[in-house]
Amino acid sequence: MSYNILGDGKPVRLFVAGLHGNEWKDTTDILENIEAPEKGTLVTIPLVNKGNYISTLDANYFTEIGQVIIDAVEELQPDVYIELHSYSAENLEKLTEPDRLQRVGVPAFSRLDHDVLLGSVAPSIRRNYFPQEALCLTFEIQKENALSKQYAARIINRMKEFTSRDEFIECMLRRYPKQARKAIEDYRNFYGLSADELKYYEEIRK
Repeated sequence: MSYNILGDGKPVRLFVAGLHGNEWKDTTDILENIEAPEKGTLVTIPLVNKGNYISTLDANYFTEIGQVIIDAVEELQPDVYIELHSYSAENLEKLTEPDRLQRVGVPAFSRLDHDVLLGSVAPSIRRNYFPQEALCLTFEIQKENALSKQYAARIINRMKEFTSRDEFIECMLRRYPKQARKAIEDYRNFYGLSADELKYYEEIRK
């Protein structure tokens, strides 16, 4: 599968959508209509798979229908990796409730404006294909919610301009302090932070 390449140079961002099932109906056009970043490169895969549904938390996802993502990551070595998903409103509590880590093995999503959700990507791709300093995020749009999709599109357009994980976290701490602090805690507990990173984040979160 070919990638859409916008801009050039560093940093390199990789944004993917339409990862499984019918999510492409809510997410693909956002990446099809995105423009080049002011600095660096944006690579998009607007449609990974149409029809089949295998959770990205399933160990087989990235060796089957999601293999194209791994191929892109290995070739491009992006500094920023974003997955754009969608969810049904009835699943909101399941995705955001505090015991999600115990239930499914990953931290709960944080709820932003208009029920856009923010979380990490699947541990299998995060741990095996990215350095610790990379920025890897999932955004979830609520299906059949026009405001949610519009807001997610705004976020994605903002994300294409971020050049590092630290820049994103500093922005989040200003806009969504509670959610940003949760994200820092989740990342520290789930993936670990170096002593210098931990000291830095402890300072900026005060």
